[in-house]
Amino acid sequence: MVNSFLCHKELFERRNDPTMRKPLSQKMFREQLAAEMQEFAESSAPPPPPPPTCMLMYYGTDATQSRRMHLFCTCTLSFSLLLMFHRGSATVSNSFRPCSHFFYMQTPPAGIKGTNLKRICQKYADKLRYVTLYDSSRRLPLYSAYIFQKSDGKKRMDTPWMYEPQLVSDDESGNMKVLPLTADTPPLIEDSQAVLEDYTDAVEYRRGLLNPDVHQAEPDDKSSTYTLTNVVPLITDFLETSWNPYLDVIRRRLNNFCHGKAFLVTGVTVSGATIKRDNRDRLAIPKHLWLAYCCPWFDRNSPYEVRYMFPSYGGYALNEKTDHRVVEVPLKTLESFLRSQTDIDSDMTIFYKGCVSENRFRKKRRDLISVSV
Repeated sequence: MVNSFLCHKELFERRNDPTMRKPLSQKMFREQLAAEMQEFAESSAPPPPPPPTCMLMYYGTDATQSRRMHLFCTCTLSFSLLLMFHRGSATVSNSFRPCSHFFYMQTPPAGIKGTNLKRICQKYADKLRYVTLYDSSRRLPLYSAYIFQKSDGKKRMDTPWMYEPQLVSDDESGNMKVLPLTADTPPLIEDSQAVLEDYTDAVEYRRGLLNPDVHQAEPDDKSSTYTLTNVVPLITDFLETSWNPYLDVIRRRLNNFCHGKAFLVTGVTVSGATIKRDNRDRLAIPKHLWLAYCCPWFDRNSPYEVRYMFPSYGGYALNEKTDHRVVEVPLKTLESFLRSQTDIDSDMTIFYKGCVSENRFRKKRRDLISVSV
């Protein structure tokens, strides 16, 4: 355990991980390692490890030097294993491990249930963009998690709708693909996920993005949001008059007052209503739409009207024709509300430890530096 923790600190310095501003404390490292070991045990068996690049042995008379050699070899082997898992992992699997950096503290939300859940590392143009928990039996994403990018709020207008090929077959590429024309849609795609034809006669609904393109800045990141595995059917009036304006409020707030990374999760609750096609249930219709953000490093000089909304806050609304105003609430209140809904466990959480502010740690660090000077 001690050597593993030392490896973590050594790799943190070498890898310059953009999702972490500092290495984990030893306590948090133990907790995360235990959770990952449990998750690993529940998933399929890993491939055999690569041969070590050096012998793990002590030599010479200088114990300190030997210990450094042992640590270097262990870290080299561990880093090789990390690369192997990243390159060999499927984009759709029983684990979010290859794309856990899109979650705050690399920890997915807990307590969200479904009947046939698929964990999708959304990949576009050979790059991982965000993650989605997809219920393939309902053909509905239960949430998408992503890292907010400061943007001007412009939408991507020229991207065709796409689908997730690995929901069709494990042999397919990890990159999302353009959906074929309705008449040419293969049955295997229709069986595994939503298709454009599902919305043809659902005239009251629009395709709503869980990870919205207006929360992304780069063209490819915007394009990657246009996959039907990131889409839920929303009442048109609700989408246009309530939810889209709320997304713009969040965009402006994080643009203005979030100094570091902002981790967002947008999800749904389900009531049992469905969109039918050819007398068959095709898509589950969300009852509520909800959003939560976590910005650990924020502007302490922001106006009071928004300062209390950091480091975390959230909102939810009914997906209905009327009474669909977005209600903004603290994270704990949102989690309590979601626990009262179906398919949500009583211990449901969105962010690890409720999203911890980094401001106080930075202040302590500055105070220590000033004292030492």
